Amino acid sequence: MSGEQSLYERLGGEDALSAVVDEFYERMLADEQLQGYFEDADMNSLRAHQVQFFSSVTGGPVEYTGADMQEAHAHLELTHDDFEATAVHLQNTLESFDVGDENITSVMTAVASLEDDIVSD
Repeated sequence: MSGEQSLYERLGGEDALSAVVDEFYERMLADEQLQGYFEDADMNSLRAHQVQFFSSVTGGPVEYTGADMQEAHAHLELTHDDFEATAVHLQNTLESFDVGDENITSVMTAVASLEDDIVSD
């Protein structure tokens, strides 16, 4: 056992990820460019899936069981600009929680790798 913490542990585990997700969605819902995508969304379910997703991709003890990224986002017809705006909100949220630069880079790299599956244009 190397003793090295997973990104999930370095970020503070489920409680910390839940707080980050809540703040992230507050920022998304306040953004005029993005808020329309959430008009018919079940935000409690969306938040729960997002916590599960972030827990899974950061090495937490959670397996993501939601739809794959392409399936989950296809009906939204998201643009590259939407993706970029979302990424900025995520990065700013992580910074507001004093997440270290190295950990932010790890999260943002994982998110960037999903762009082709999320963006429709």
